[in-house]
Amino acid sequence: MALIVETKDLIRDFKKTRAVNGLILSIESGELFGLVGPDGAGKTTTLRLLAGLLDISEGDATVLGFDLKDKAESIKPHVGYMAQQFSLYGELSVMENLQFFAELFDVASKDMAERTERLLTFAGLTEFKERRAINLSGGMQKKLALACTLIHQPEILLLDEPTTGVDPISRREFWNILTQLHLQGTTIIVSTPYMDEADRCSRVGLMYAGKLVECDTPKKIREKLDGEIIEIQPEDWQKALKAVAGLGGVREAQTYGESIHLLVDSGKRRLPEIERVLKKEKLAYRSIRIAPARMEEAFISLIRKLES
Repeated sequence: MALIVETKDLIRDFKKTRAVNGLILSIESGELFGLVGPDGAGKTTTLRLLAGLLDISEGDATVLGFDLKDKAESIKPHVGYMAQQFSLYGELSVMENLQFFAELFDVASKDMAERTERLLTFAGLTEFKERRAINLSGGMQKKLALACTLIHQPEILLLDEPTTGVDPISRREFWNILTQLHLQGTTIIVSTPYMDEADRCSRVGLMYAGKLVECDTPKKIREKLDGEIIEIQPEDWQKALKAVAGLGGVREAQTYGESIHLLVDSGKRRLPEIERVLKKEKLAYRSIRIAPARMEEAFISLIRKLES
């Protein structure tokens, strides 16, 4: 497959802050690529650079064969960029917003009606087309923003944390739409703070301090976890955590609600040892097992290694 995005030693500075620091990134046509990382890692700046909205400080980057240093304006008709913040016109209706963005991107009049109706259906907004954007729910606003981003049929979508702040059902509906677009061959680059969303991507890149420090398929990233996971569902998670977090072979302890996930060197060896300690301390538990690693655990572990 052809490379659609390529950066080499890409740098973007804001006064004394280096937001993107020597980024090396390659994305192929048709990929659903996820960018994850802590706040301040450089995800938003990277997407804005790829959209041609920011100038490059140093290094090189091409999108769809266009050099971002010299031809940033040329890529804009080919790219759909969706910002984190609600950036539509609240006083305009759903239909009026779509028509506005169609005109902004010079969509031919003969195509406008067909595209707006198709996108309204695609996003599940047909019955709300006369409603003002400001009166939509958070999930509907996100779907309208995506529909407006798609109105000019871009070859590549750049989505900056598109589901932040919406309810779980709306988040699932939004990702169902992205999956359909991906199956149709659209290249999608999405930043997300949600590890279950990262798991839906073809490949995932972990950004840290402006650099891409890991890049692979979700399966291979989970396999990079150094050890195995033991999951405990105790009756008193605080006392249980205190009792087991410092045991031999326990490399990390993470809590998920009232469950405890321990990263250990050997699940087979440590499971009976942990059970003995819990029984000795008279700490009851509903279940204890060796569990499959999740993306969240893999990324937390990777970030802790980088910070240590």
